[in-house]
Amino acid sequence: MFDDWIGRGSVRHDVVSDRLIAQFRATLPDLLAPAEVPLGLFWTLCPDALDPSFLGRDGHPRLGVELPPLPLPRRMWAGGEITFDGPLFPGEGVERDSRIETITEKSGSTGALIFVSLRHDYRVDGRRRLSERQDLVYRADPVPGQVGPVYPAAPDLGVPLATVDLVSDPVRLFRFSALTFNGHRIHYDADYARTVEGYGGLVVHGPLQAVAMMNLAARMLGRSPLRFTYRGQSPLIVGEAARVEAYADGAALSLRVVKPGGPVTMVGRAE
Repeated sequence: MFDDWIGRGSVRHDVVSDRLIAQFRATLPDLLAPAEVPLGLFWTLCPDALDPSFLGRDGHPRLGVELPPLPLPRRMWAGGEITFDGPLFPGEGVERDSRIETITEKSGSTGALIFVSLRHDYRVDGRRRLSERQDLVYRADPVPGQVGPVYPAAPDLGVPLATVDLVSDPVRLFRFSALTFNGHRIHYDADYARTVEGYGGLVVHGPLQAVAMMNLAARMLGRSPLRFTYRGQSPLIVGEAARVEAYADGAALSLRVVKPGGPVTMVGRAE
């Protein structure tokens, strides 16, 4: 239905500034591995900065502007895959080449779903430093009175190799939204998150959880991962206790964000 949107995209430019590095470190000081440019900072570069007239009800660009006019209103960042070709350095100018890679319609337990995969290539002086596949999923609004999904308890994986607590509060969520220029209201508008999208409160960003996992992996590997994949499992609501865990997975690491005694909110793998 939306095949004519495949391949559409944009090219944007930005600079890895000292200010941006300092603000990223100030927002996530307990989660970042040592590096000149912290892992995950690329998500703050080259944001989609559109005039308010182009925004939808959720604060994201209105469907039909940069993404196709999908019939489903609720957007979630479902996961993705990142290939690291080399690190970014302070002061470098970065070009991000973004395009729509796939659009897939499916049906889930809650109804119709549409998955959109975006490809972002980050280049410096024409050479790629990292490539990201970003997976978005769109779904219908919750039905009033309908019971929400029940998420299974976290499986027992034994003793992790390493852990780090993932602390969330409204200020951290606001600062991360500001750094990434993410206007999604589920991260700062609690009334909207509850009454429109059906969450239990403000939702902790998927990329914030992914940053925590990839930086724990970097500490364990002694280097940046060559490839990092991650996938959301259940919502993490602001203020809920959670920790990041790393487990041996052959020559790689399996990672997860999990609530104590509760479900896993995100899983990942670092090579």
